[in-house]
Amino acid sequence: VQLQASGGGLVQAGGSLRLSCAASGRTFSSYVMGWFRQAPGKEREFVAVISWSGGSTYYADSVKGRFTISRDNAKNTVYLQMNSLKPEDTAVYYCAQKSPGSYYYPQSYDHWGQGTLVTVSS
Repeated sequence: VQLQASGGGLVQAGGSLRLSCAASGRTFSSYVMGWFRQAPGKEREFVAVISWSGGSTYYADSVKGRFTISRDNAKNTVYLQMNSLKPEDTAVYYCAQKSPGSYYYPQSYDHWGQGTLVTVSS
């Protein structure tokens, strides 16, 4: 599986961005998919996760109510809609395909995209 994240950029605080993650392979629809982020000097942290069907989603408290994860299995793509962005959301955002384990930890994901940089100016 190869994952290609895109959609990052520079945005002012309060603005919005939509990230996309396109996956190769025929089994995309069978996997739970997640988004993580890593700010400079910090550890990679969980942002959001979505079930294989899209029927279940979970979010980090820091983004709940502002970010929405979704997926289109026909397009092998998972999305992260980010609204009301804050400077503290500045990070490289990664999509990942989940393997067994808690959805909260990066160690539970075995395929990662290359990351896309989101910069939120104040």
